[in-house]
Amino acid sequence: MKVSAERIPQSQVVLEIEVEPERVEKSLEAAYHRLARRANVPGFRKGKAPRAMIERYLGHEALLQEALDSLIPEVYREALDEQDIDPVELPELEMVSTEPLVMKATVPVRPTVELGDYQNMWLPRDPVAVLPERVDEAIEQLRHRYASLQPVERPLQWGDVLRADVTITAEDRTLVDRKDAEFQLREGSTVFLPGLAEALIGREKGKEEESELALPEDFGDSDLAGKPCRCRVHIHEIKEEELPPLDDSFARQVGESFPTLAKLRERVTNDIREAEEQAGMEQYRSQIMTTLEQSAQLEYPPVLIEKEIDRVLREQLGPTGDAAALERFLQRVGKTEQQVRDELRPAAEQRLRCSLLLSKVAEVENIEVDEKEVDQEIERMATAAGPQAGDVHRLFNNPNGRDAIRGSLYTRKTWDRLVHVVSTDKSGAVADGDAPTESADSNE
Repeated sequence: MKVSAERIPQSQVVLEIEVEPERVEKSLEAAYHRLARRANVPGFRKGKAPRAMIERYLGHEALLQEALDSLIPEVYREALDEQDIDPVELPELEMVSTEPLVMKATVPVRPTVELGDYQNMWLPRDPVAVLPERVDEAIEQLRHRYASLQPVERPLQWGDVLRADVTITAEDRTLVDRKDAEFQLREGSTVFLPGLAEALIGREKGKEEESELALPEDFGDSDLAGKPCRCRVHIHEIKEEELPPLDDSFARQVGESFPTLAKLRERVTNDIREAEEQAGMEQYRSQIMTTLEQSAQLEYPPVLIEKEIDRVLREQLGPTGDAAALERFLQRVGKTEQQVRDELRPAAEQRLRCSLLLSKVAEVENIEVDEKEVDQEIERMATAAGPQAGDVHRLFNNPNGRDAIRGSLYTRKTWDRLVHVVSTDKSGAVADGDAPTESADSNE
């Protein structure tokens, strides 16, 4: 067997394999015996028909294909061993000729990742500041959540809650038919259709009125998108919000752990700060990855992008992710599978590049996760789950579950290390913003 190997771009190797005629003949003879045992050739018992009769009855192409089905995987594995090639996925095969038997295999191999000098990178972080206006807004939202509703005899205003029958039709088709629907009119929000909430302001209880609106251009049914529709609304009841006074009793109403309004405000401030810190960390990591990518050299086989698209698509399909779920999804979005894959490609490729860069950082930084750390993480999750602690143990205390935890910790520790490196200037000072901690979670 003659084998030549050529490295080509995108982390691929082209193998050209020529198989000696004697080996091909041996494979043909073995294929003949397999076919003879299966074929019903008139005038012969199974396994007794001569090779010439099998070829005449089934055709030479069938015999050759039977031989190649077993020969090609065999010579491909031998060629990989001979050239010391470690594939990451199945190859693309091309039959160059059958006499002599020559084939080409385009083999995807491990990506090449060369990091820039990230260890001398310094990216400052903006400190987190919680504005009093944000706290006021959050507390006001809490007041609305704990508001009481009082019936009123006046026209509808913003903030009112109404109970009504709603019917929306377009081109003799009923799109909405709700009896005793209850909803609130908030400025800027959409009720059933854009513009309907605005059309309801000023209407009175007990009257049925009709409005003509336009369906959105992105309406689910493309045949009706942008078309006019009729909205009939019969209001049965109007209620207005009565907000609780902003005092200590309101704070206690929100929760026993808030004896005073000051304590509630403190908790709201801390919650906002925590959310801002998480959002800031995500932005900071994105900045790190962008800078890291600009100074790195990456090469990877196209098949890895396709596999990443598969993963992204499965995430969108939900738990089942089967063919039926895919068909329902395609019908819902009104696109072909190829169109969806093409749309997902940029995000999938970015995810792949991020994963490759992060894996390389972990390798350079000697990131490891031991079994004790996995145990501790499972215990932490179980404690946080409270009454469901047993479910957490059953879910993760098995090989697959522990692998998932190990992978999450591996990613988390790598990010923590990378953030620490780039947030510390070379004089030893930590950049603005909180230093990363081991508890910072990430599943990227």
